Amino acid sequence: MELDLTENEIQRAVFAHLRTRGAPGVFAFHPKNGGIHQRGRSRGINAGLGVVSGVPDVIILQHGHIYGLELKRAKGKVSDEQVDAMRRMEAAGALCGVAYGLEAALVWLEMHGLLRGSVNPCR
Repeated sequence: MELDLTENEIQRAVFAHLRTRGAPGVFAFHPKNGGIHQRGRSRGINAGLGVVSGVPDVIILQHGHIYGLELKRAKGKVSDEQVDAMRRMEAAGALCGVAYGLEAALVWLEMHGLLRGSVNPCR
């Protein structure tokens, strides 16, 4: 049974895996465009600076392909803004997904060839 990690803990672990197990050509980052670092900024200022609400937590580029992965706690919920942002990204050619928990995130990344190896060698 997986621990109920916070989204920040899941994100730190995902990026640790991407740093150590990232497939060739993977460039991954977190778009710092929401949350605590945006408090006190008005929506108009953010929009003018290019901030788009709901963009997935992990953006990955690899060989001309773009991936977006939204990370959620095991019992988390995707917001309407997140659904909208992922739909818009997909319409532009990106592949997006939502992972509930760390194991699901790692499986998603492995399934799309973005990580080398497997966290579960029985898969």
